[in-house]
Amino acid sequence: MTAATSAITADEQVARIFEWRRGFNNIHLIDTGIELGLFRALAESPGLTAEALAEKLTLQIHPVRTWCWTAHGQTLLDADEAGAFRLAPYMDAILANPGHPRYLGGYAQLGTRVAAEDFRRSVDMFRTGAVSPFQGRGEAFAQLIAQSTWGLQVVTAKKILPGMEGLAAQLEAGGTVLEVGCGTGNFLVQVAKAFPKAQAIGVDLDADSLVIAERRIADAGLGDRAAARLGTVEQVAAPGSVDAVVMIEVLHEIAQALRPAVVQQCAQALEPGGWLVVVDETYPSTLAQTRAADFRFPLQTGIEELTWGNVIPTREEQESLLRDAGFAQPYGRSIIGEGFTVLTARRNS
Repeated sequence: MTAATSAITADEQVARIFEWRRGFNNIHLIDTGIELGLFRALAESPGLTAEALAEKLTLQIHPVRTWCWTAHGQTLLDADEAGAFRLAPYMDAILANPGHPRYLGGYAQLGTRVAAEDFRRSVDMFRTGAVSPFQGRGEAFAQLIAQSTWGLQVVTAKKILPGMEGLAAQLEAGGTVLEVGCGTGNFLVQVAKAFPKAQAIGVDLDADSLVIAERRIADAGLGDRAAARLGTVEQVAAPGSVDAVVMIEVLHEIAQALRPAVVQQCAQALEPGGWLVVVDETYPSTLAQTRAADFRFPLQTGIEELTWGNVIPTREEQESLLRDAGFAQPYGRSIIGEGFTVLTARRNS
């Protein structure tokens, strides 16, 4: 027993299990609220009673009342003395507005729709090693992945890239950004809007995601400056042809044996002095780090994506990949959100 746990009582440990079980229920509560439009209805019409909410959405009164009371108890909703409900502060953005950078509905539903099934399959994976990779899971899966990383895409396009030395001026003058693992094209659209003269090129191996990306780019009217292509970095970007390469929650999804070649291709695609921006997760290097706050989310992802075959890199692996690809040191490193690493490096001039 370590010093950190020696003072914990049995009752406190039991309480933790009950709290985690409530979290499981709350994620399903959120899923139900999104699927039935309960959050959206309360965002549009604050102050509805459970009966009025049920009538508005043509739903049964008892389950809607039970949902409202539970959501109120878990602080997702607020209410007045007459029982009129409204969303708790910020929940309109977080759970009722898929276009908002803080929206987390997709992340919650990734748990209920994907992770729950993957965890059931993981027992077999532990015995056989059989995995089910990210690619080829269909459009619905691709959409959930895109929604779960939406905020990171917006932050990268609007805050991280403009903060890289010299990069904003290059993009404002018509430079090029390459996104590796572009998925459904959300980031490509965001960066093309943020820099009206820039070119945004995306590459991915998942055909299902690219169907959505092409549609999203066309709907945004950005087909002349943005494109999403099937293939590898070297197939879509000539050496020294781009000002920045971006990977958002992608590095850890690349097989470990392939990572050196992919990072090397990113370096080759950059012009001298060009920037590599990796927004990903960093796995703890020591047991002691597993209890540090910055590693809670990477640990969660590591167990959740076992059945995908994903292995989250440690800091040492990340920096070894950059060093071997010829990126100049020192490397930028910071933590955003719940534990996402922003890793930046510049190609040697």
